[in-house]
Amino acid sequence: MRTALRPGDTVALVAPAGPVPAERLDAGVAVMESWGLRVRCFPGVRARHPQLSYLAGTDAQRAAEFQEAWLDPDVKAVIAARGGYGCHRMLGTVDWAALRAAEPTLFAGSSDTTALHDAIGVHLGLPTLFSPMPATTHFDAEAAEGLRAALFTPDIVRVLRGPGAETLVPGRARGTLVGGNLSLLAAGLGTPECRQARGGIALLEDVGEELYRIDRLLTQLVRAGLFDGVHGIALGSWTGCASPESVRALVLERLGPLGVPMVWNLGFGHHAGALTVPLGVPAQLDADAASLVLDD
Repeated sequence: MRTALRPGDTVALVAPAGPVPAERLDAGVAVMESWGLRVRCFPGVRARHPQLSYLAGTDAQRAAEFQEAWLDPDVKAVIAARGGYGCHRMLGTVDWAALRAAEPTLFAGSSDTTALHDAIGVHLGLPTLFSPMPATTHFDAEAAEGLRAALFTPDIVRVLRGPGAETLVPGRARGTLVGGNLSLLAAGLGTPECRQARGGIALLEDVGEELYRIDRLLTQLVRAGLFDGVHGIALGSWTGCASPESVRALVLERLGPLGVPMVWNLGFGHHAGALTVPLGVPAQLDADAASLVLDD
């Protein structure tokens, strides 16, 4: 699999979940074109479901465009324009056997696309990028540069650590990176695409959730066994949730008994300057240094 993009490569911008604001889309496309990429925007990126306004087009349309982008031999990466809601609805419509038989492609996105990260990992066995998305308010210069570096120079980006990263539980752990948005991980329990954290380092973040809901989501994942055998946990941002102090205390109370190294506020998630973090690749979580070190 070719992991590094080059100027002149074509990337596909798709909308697998919610509708995309036109002005943010245009701004995001301009940024990617400034990197020397050819950006192919599928029609569904500007579409809206005829009855359900929170979806960008019908499930069949979103799945078909994601699949078409993936199968196009000229497309070197498929990038989600934004999240929202809707990825879980289309997973059963995608022809994963066809994607598995095609040339491997790189996928980037975050938030609701956690469902696609898990599906690609389970059905195709490929790494992905949990990244800021071009048509969102969080795609500022710093976040965009992180995505660009991950796309063009993946061998150079080795140590990930945001400015607010702190040790929550000391220690070091090695494992494959999994996880993403907390709500989506909980929503995926019991589905064919559910990816266990056993032997891995779990990434967790969310946005706009009350403290009791974060409690409920964490409790559900713990009771369902998602964290059984996990080696380490890296927490991202909790924008629009309860106070950082209360979320931090809750996470420690719920996940501390797992007895694994944990880092607080590593730097990925729903916020300006968010890091791009690969999933499905081996890494070391150095909780003592509050950093994530990607393996060769």
